[in-house]
Amino acid sequence: MSIQNDDDNSISICANCGKDNATNICNKCNSVKYCNAACKKKHRTKHKKQCERRVAELHDQLLFKQPPQKEDCPICFIRMPYLVPAQMYMACCGKVICCGCIHAARARDKNKKSASLCPFCRTPTPTSEKEAVKEYVKRMEKNDAIAIRNLGGFYARGRCGLPRNMARALEHYHRAGKLGDAGANHSIGYAYTYGEGVERDVKKAIYYYELAAIGGNVNARHNLGKVECQEGNLARALKHWMIAVRRGSKVSLDAIKLFFTNGHVSKDDYTEALQLYQTYLDEIKSVQRDEAATFNADWKYY
Repeated sequence: MSIQNDDDNSISICANCGKDNATNICNKCNSVKYCNAACKKKHRTKHKKQCERRVAELHDQLLFKQPPQKEDCPICFIRMPYLVPAQMYMACCGKVICCGCIHAARARDKNKKSASLCPFCRTPTPTSEKEAVKEYVKRMEKNDAIAIRNLGGFYARGRCGLPRNMARALEHYHRAGKLGDAGANHSIGYAYTYGEGVERDVKKAIYYYELAAIGGNVNARHNLGKVECQEGNLARALKHWMIAVRRGSKVSLDAIKLFFTNGHVSKDDYTEALQLYQTYLDEIKSVQRDEAATFNADWKYY
């Protein structure tokens, strides 16, 4: 019995014995049905290769699907830059604000009492590391994934008065990752790549990089491209880097440029990458962000 299309839910013939009204579905590929567990077990050997092939196809469909778009800045409503220095998380209200709006608020409120207020909720910003950590803890109690991940980052680097503790950092990363934070999953993948707080494990690193990439993390997407490149899978590497470039990864664009220079990527592919990156720059550009980048080199968004 051939594998039935998993989209055709009306077909209910057992792949082993051919009887109708089969309801026991293969829980790996969701493509075939069986009368019961006994039929599933008998057919396992025949189904194995087709099942593995279908599972790989479904995995790639999810992995190479365009990830969710990052939310726009809640103040200017312009697409948010992907570079971390070009945005700032506000623990008071849980909002991520672009560098342009932060710079504009500071310039507007310069020499005023309101200079230390959050650009979004106008809450006074913390005046000490201790106060800042308290705000993060409050957000963590509300299951704010970014706050949890950032606290993990503080432990990982020993910042904001917290001791360097990778075990605590990973606890926070895993909690934030389970809440759907792509950045946290990237940090876990990074830890497994370099053995920070855990033993080095390439398979686990790739697993978490894939979770992060599917969730929209650009750095994880680029790293997956590097892994595929190292294994000689240049076509898959290019697919990862194209997705990353679409979301503003200059390092992925540079990788594609290098491949083009060495004759491993076609002119059409390199041209498409350049166009995707330019589209990204056009979408995130604003006068305020240009001013912010001029005022503070760390706030560049390209």
